Amino acid sequence: MELIDLFRDKAFYFCERLLAAVALVVLAPLLLVLCLVVAIKLGRPVFFTQLRPGLQGNAFKMIKFRSMRDDKDANGQLLSDAERLGAFGKILRASSADELPELWNIVKGEMSFVGPRPLLMEYLPLYSDEQAKRHNVKPGITGWAQINGRNALSWQQKFELDVWYVNNRSLMLDIKILILTVKKVFVKDGVSAEGEATMSKFTGNSES
Repeated sequence: MELIDLFRDKAFYFCERLLAAVALVVLAPLLLVLCLVVAIKLGRPVFFTQLRPGLQGNAFKMIKFRSMRDDKDANGQLLSDAERLGAFGKILRASSADELPELWNIVKGEMSFVGPRPLLMEYLPLYSDEQAKRHNVKPGITGWAQINGRNALSWQQKFELDVWYVNNRSLMLDIKILILTVKKVFVKDGVSAEGEATMSKFTGNSES
């Protein structure tokens, strides 16, 4: 049974990478326009790259469109996320257009369309054994937590949803998540927690 599951996963990931490559070709005109607008509105580089934990916690370089300016205060320190995000950055994030370059991560086999969102490398030692199960599958552009509250969720709620997805993963569930993700993009709810421009930092399991 394990051999069958392995073959099924390999076939699924191959199809997924092929689909992502096709999507990059089809969306190339849109991506080029976004590159130009991001450069004008937010500056260069137009892409934001950062090491994130992937399958089994192995690091990979995730790529997104930048959504923040590099504005600094009089002392040369970066301003808060809320001040640097701006109207255009909020539109990028609310529409999830900033995530489109992650299609390249799928082509490279580092991500999937659906899976727990890749967070920060610094969070790895902070997870409980149960929470760490989120790394038993590839991270995704969207996921079960994203369609059930996104950044409006507490960290504990988000991790519970991620682990539930890992334990119940199926093709039909992935299709359901993709369909609901499209709906969420238009509704634009759960983009951020109340009173927060971005998701607050995870500091461990003492917080809710």
